[in-house]
Amino acid sequence: MQTQFLLIDKLILGLYFIGVILFGAYFRKRSNTASGFMIADGRLPSWAVGLSILGTFVSSITFLAYPGQAYNFNWDVFVFSLTLPIAAIVASLYFIPLYRKRVKVSAYEYLEQRFGAWARVYGSISFMLGSLARIGMILFLVSLVLHHLTGWSYATIIIITGVGVTLYTVLGGIEAVIWTDVIQVIILFGGAVVSIIILLSGLPEGPGQLFAIAREQNKFSLGSWTFDLIQPTAWVVVLYGIIENLRNFGVDQNYVQRYQVTRSIREASRSVWTAALAYIPISALFLLIGTALFAYYSVHPDQLPSSLEGPLMGDKIYPYFIATQFPAGVRGLIIAAIFAAAMSSIDSSLNCVSTLSLLDFYKKYLNSDADDRECIKMLRIFTIFWGILGTVTGLAMTQVQTALETGWQLAGIAGGGLVGLFLLGISFHWVRRWQAVVAVIVSIASIVWATFARNLPDQWDWMECALHARMIGVIGTITLLVVGFGLSLLTFSKKTPPNPDRTEQLPAHFEID
Repeated sequence: MQTQFLLIDKLILGLYFIGVILFGAYFRKRSNTASGFMIADGRLPSWAVGLSILGTFVSSITFLAYPGQAYNFNWDVFVFSLTLPIAAIVASLYFIPLYRKRVKVSAYEYLEQRFGAWARVYGSISFMLGSLARIGMILFLVSLVLHHLTGWSYATIIIITGVGVTLYTVLGGIEAVIWTDVIQVIILFGGAVVSIIILLSGLPEGPGQLFAIAREQNKFSLGSWTFDLIQPTAWVVVLYGIIENLRNFGVDQNYVQRYQVTRSIREASRSVWTAALAYIPISALFLLIGTALFAYYSVHPDQLPSSLEGPLMGDKIYPYFIATQFPAGVRGLIIAAIFAAAMSSIDSSLNCVSTLSLLDFYKKYLNSDADDRECIKMLRIFTIFWGILGTVTGLAMTQVQTALETGWQLAGIAGGGLVGLFLLGISFHWVRRWQAVVAVIVSIASIVWATFARNLPDQWDWMECALHARMIGVIGTITLLVVGFGLSLLTFSKKTPPNPDRTEQLPAHFEID
């Protein structure tokens, strides 16, 4: 399926692409120091940071995969959104004060203070692997849309997108990332609203027909509330959502780094709540698009080609509708919105993995005496390196079951035990380093088991993991906490280590050492 990509669509998309890069270049002078590149010297307003966090959440995974999920199944993933306030409460009360008082930029500096250098390396590598998987998935989803619209190859689209995002991130640093995110969130929200309007106008009996068809097919269901962790029930999504959102707001460098770009703990908390509360209606909007697509093609089955078959049908249906039903010009705006969703996640990941490469590895193990000039040079080199690696990862992700499920599984695998290690360190001050090491090893083993011990031959079915794949991160987290706490009881002593949270708060602007 392809449609003619008209000149006006190309102009709109091209102008948007060039505009974002030039906007990033505008901030080059303000990112000429390491502190400016990584945390904008702590000078950005909370509302902008909150919209930037929201942009990281609303990636093209949400823009394309949420409609696909609602089209194929129901609204069960909306339960994930409803767990965000829980994570926001924990972040506001514990994580944000911890990071503002205890660490400078790297979230995993706390792990080193608590458990030793190995924990910082483990945390950084886990985040980097998860970021690569996320970048690759987002680039692949963007290529799905433009491939159907233009006929360009997946590889060409992935490379162009990867190069463009890398370029403006290299030029403008975190300040360019945050302000472009603000613009991109507005664009993608506008694109979603336009999509709903066009879909509803295509139903002969109006909006009521959408809700009638959805009720008849149980499309608004949040899933089964039977307590079953093997099937994709609502309880599986609840557990996954709590752990994943705690990981996002608590230990993910994408968010932790943004806590440092605001002026105070209060403003950092406001930014988290801005994102958490705004994401709930926005995710519902994207799910409504999927439900509306189902209703539209139920009414117009002749417009759905037989070529849209297989497990990716849901992820392809929205791009197909854009290609065939949107008028010229509007189509270009929607594609720009999808680009915006992708860029607002990729740019953040690139800036953060580059920051960790500098602080957790280069300055710590290779060149501890690097001055600010050397640091900003290496930050830009690392951004280019990770941009290339992320683009290559996107090229490799051409065979997936469904984008949302695959993205959730990869996130669980890469960071499944990480939030457990943070919670272990924060909650149980008597846990010793060797106990944390053992807990991490057992947690990684449990994640490997939950990931690969599936569909085993009959003689090995006794060791098969029957729990749903969304539970991988939950398994890793719970295993780490149980093992770490259990071992600590064997050597519990009233003489606990000093509370690491007594350190005075660092100023908003500081030297990177």
